[in-house]
Amino acid sequence: MEIGLTTDMLQFLFMGIQRGAIYAMVAMGFNMIYNATGIINFAQGEFVVLGGLMMVSMTMALNLSLVFAFMVSVAFVTVVGILMERLTINPVRRPTVLRLIIITIAVSILLKGAAMCFWGKGSHYMRHFTDAPPLEIMGAYILPQTLWIIGMLALVVIGYVAFFNYTMTGKCMRACAINRDAARLAGINDRRMVMLSFALSAAIGAIAGIIITPIIQMDYARGALLGLKGFGAAVVGGLGNSMGAVVAGLLLGIIEAGSGGYISSHYMDAIALVIMLGVLFVRPGGLFGSSEMVRLKEF
Repeated sequence: MEIGLTTDMLQFLFMGIQRGAIYAMVAMGFNMIYNATGIINFAQGEFVVLGGLMMVSMTMALNLSLVFAFMVSVAFVTVVGILMERLTINPVRRPTVLRLIIITIAVSILLKGAAMCFWGKGSHYMRHFTDAPPLEIMGAYILPQTLWIIGMLALVVIGYVAFFNYTMTGKCMRACAINRDAARLAGINDRRMVMLSFALSAAIGAIAGIIITPIIQMDYARGALLGLKGFGAAVVGGLGNSMGAVVAGLLLGIIEAGSGGYISSHYMDAIALVIMLGVLFVRPGGLFGSSEMVRLKEF
């Protein structure tokens, strides 16, 4: 009985880490733009969808190699993020946070409609990155694709930390996050940093969509739910704190998988919202401090 219970817990743990890694990457995309602009980009979920669908087209329809298709898909969504900022955010003069958020919602609707028109309403299948049987660990099974997801999250986090701490461009973005007016006076092009934040956020979203598509199958309508889960992780971790978002995303995924296994799978999608609301009531700044304090610290 104890062995069966341990196996079930381990299986739910693997499932939770798989889900949580995706939520963590989506949350990092939210925080990237929040740190640069102070707004929430509600089109972040659509970046995930576009990355997954583009990868499907590259690998399944055009039969391109995995590596080349990956680079093309990420580049495509990155361009979409840049165009979004250049055409909808940058032209706004004296913007308010509410106005910019409404713009991101409108862009989300447009991207969702464009994805539906181009790829259709059906779900799209993509083969796993590694054609190998699941790995057995103490009676529980973990898919090779899950290892790809965990590894890609680790690479994204390492790249994120290295970019913001060891490159001049990353330090300029941090300066804009801390005090945009002071950064402008120091000669930093703040609008270019905002554009770069959208590009990097779109790239992270694309990577998340690419690596999750072989497991869940992607369709045009998944962006809203993935965006909600990622936003929940960002809030729980503390808006602006990307490392906190990674931890919160993993915790959220594990709790979600456990509740689906031990309570009911019908409540899995509601768990993220319940946890987010609970954290907002008890600790509005998130589990890892307030967003204003995070802006003054290292990423």
